[in-house]
Amino acid sequence: METVAINGTTRSGEMGKKASKALRKAGLVPCVIYGGDKTIHFSSEPKAFKHLIFTPDFKLAEITLDGTPIKCILKDAQYHPVTDEIVHMDFLQLVPDKVIKVNIPLGFKGVSPGVKAGGKLMPKLRTVKIKTTPENLVNKLFVDISEVKLGFSVRIKDVELQDGMEIMNPMATPVASVEVPRALRGGGEEEEEDGAVAAAAPEAEAEA
Repeated sequence: METVAINGTTRSGEMGKKASKALRKAGLVPCVIYGGDKTIHFSSEPKAFKHLIFTPDFKLAEITLDGTPIKCILKDAQYHPVTDEIVHMDFLQLVPDKVIKVNIPLGFKGVSPGVKAGGKLMPKLRTVKIKTTPENLVNKLFVDISEVKLGFSVRIKDVELQDGMEIMNPMATPVASVEVPRALRGGGEEEEEDGAVAAAAPEAEAEA
């Protein structure tokens, strides 16, 4: 698993809105870590989170506070509605053997015969929700599309899971499909339009 190292400063004293506002005014981001033995409040510079949030990849965070590293995953990030600056971040501490629920990015492997035939692969989901323990976390999960023909789909049930993982999405949910391009559909639409025009012609003559 790819891990982003973050150095933070433990917060003490007041934890309300006023204290958080003061931190943001000082150029820091108020954060919280929960899920362990106790809830931990800390702050860090916005640039420390750049490689964690401005990416589609799933990564762990190793947050070092007072010399002690804490393995976490990002659960939520709040942004200013106008400036898009980070205003608050929530982290979940990873405890060995403790089950967590997390969204993992989804990728595709193999070459679809439908794509080879001129179709277009249309992804439906970017992530899947799984239940697992920290030891089994991965950066990405995959679906094999090497047998997906034109007009067919792959579904959640086709996602390749690692040992110790349980998928939370409904098994029948489509993950991606190979759409048939208009050029391969024949002249069906044009023929329908021509037929409609031809059917309307006698009526027009009758009215005349």
